[in-house]
Formats: sequence, C-alpha cells, structure tokens
Amino acid sequence: MKFNFKTSYIVVIVVVLLVLLLFGGRMFLIIDAGERGVVFRPYTTGLDKENIYGEGFHIIAPWNKMYVYNVREQQRDEPMDVLDKNGLSINMDITVRFNPVYQDIGELYQQFGINYINVLVIPEVRSTVRQVAGRYTAEEIYSTKRAEVETAIKTETEEVLDANYIDMRALLIRSINLPDQIKNAIENKLKQEQEARAYEFRLQSEESEAERKRIEAEGISNYNEIISNSLTDNILKQRGIEATLELAESQNAKIVIIGSSDDGLPLILGNN
Repeated sequence: MKFNFKTSYIVVIVVVLLVLLLFGGRMFLIIDAGERGVVFRPYTTGLDKENIYGEGFHIIAPWNKMYVYNVREQQRDEPMDVLDKNGLSINMDITVRFNPVYQDIGELYQQFGINYINVLVIPEVRSTVRQVAGRYTAEEIYSTKRAEVETAIKTETEEVLDANYIDMRALLIRSINLPDQIKNAIENKLKQEQEARAYEFRLQSEESEAERKRIEAEGISNYNEIISNSLTDNILKQRGIEATLELAESQNAKIVIIGSSDDGLPLILGNN
C-alpha cells in the first residue's frame, strides 16, 4: 500500500483541530490584570505551589487545571448579632477590606480552596467580633470604648488572617444598634455625666477666680501697708518741695505763697 502524504497531512490537521476544539478552552488561558494563577497537575506533581502565574497569556496541558485568584483589594460587609459581657444582644455592621497574598495563593488553595472568602475570611471576622464584643458592656461598645473595641477586633482578626495568607487592609465598625430602651438609658447617662462635669468645671473656675481675687486683695493691702509705713512727715515734706519746684518752673501763671500751708509747705495758687 502506497503512503499518501497528502492524506496523512489532512488527518493530522483534523486531529489538531479536534484537540483544539475539545481542549482549547483548557489549554489556552488569559489571566487578567489583578489576578494570579496556580496550576494543579493531577497526573504528575499535583499542586504546583512554587510557580505562580502572572497576568497575560498562558498555555498548559489540557489535563492540567489552572485556578485563578483575584488578588485585588476586596470588601465584604457583614451584619452581625453579638452579645456583650452581660448577655445583651447588639447588632453591628462590620466592613472588612482584604486581599490574598499572591505569592502564597498555592498554600491558600491547598488549605482553603478557591472559595476561601466564605471558608476563611468571613468566619474568622465573625468569630473575632463575637469574642471581642463579649469582653465589653453595651455602653462601652456603643460609646465610651468604641475605638478600643474596633482596634481590638482589627488587631486580632489581622493576626489570624495574616497567618493564613490574607493581607487585611482595614476593618471598620460601620454602625452599632441597640434596643431603644438600652440606647436611651445610655444616652441619658452620658448626658448626665457631661452636665456633672460641666458643673464641676464651673465650680473649679469660680474657686480659682475667688482665690485670684483674694491673692490680689492681699497684695494690694500689703502694698498700701508698706507705702503707709514708709511715708514719714519728712518724706512727705521733701516730696512737697520737689513738686513745688516743678510747678514753679512751669510756664503757667501762678502765685506761690511760702510757708502758708498747715504743714509748712509752699502754697501755690494758679490762674486755672
């Protein structure tokens, strides 16, 4: 039987086309911007955790599988019902922003799979929020220690996620909702405390002002006493003579009568 090169060539082309039609979607992959891929080789080495595929066009064997992760920053909003240290129910709205560490998506896939957000991130956030809230009263969570509660939740959640290949960017308490009766009681208590502090401040201000006036009065009294004790008759006469000389030298018309006053000082009569 004579070999037909043309027929063989056509057969090869047909086979290639069939392979491309059947497996082209698995062989030729494009990883988009903000994504990374990890390959699983079921018939050879298994999951390739060392080689992370970046953005762009890639070709893999049709029997292998590429798992693509979105490594951009992502956000989840979680409404939650938690209990404070006294067992009071509190409704909290939590926002968490995060992204997987792209160098470690192989480890992430091996431990938590492609659905790691629902398997890892959200459960850990909810668990930490409940644990932290259970250490505070409703009043502290709602008002006096809200920043401290938020920091504790962020720090403890970040530690857990960081150990599992997740970079947590932020965790925020968007709102805290209490039963109206408890909320009103807390707000009234805070208002009374503010009024008490304002009243105490006014008392301290008035006491300080009274003390200032007392010290000022003592200073004036001491000054007058010192001046009074230092003004002898001779000093007064000397000051009178000096004043008379200054008046005598002025250009204004006046009459100076020597020795006519009760204390012997000159008596000056001006024309004004």
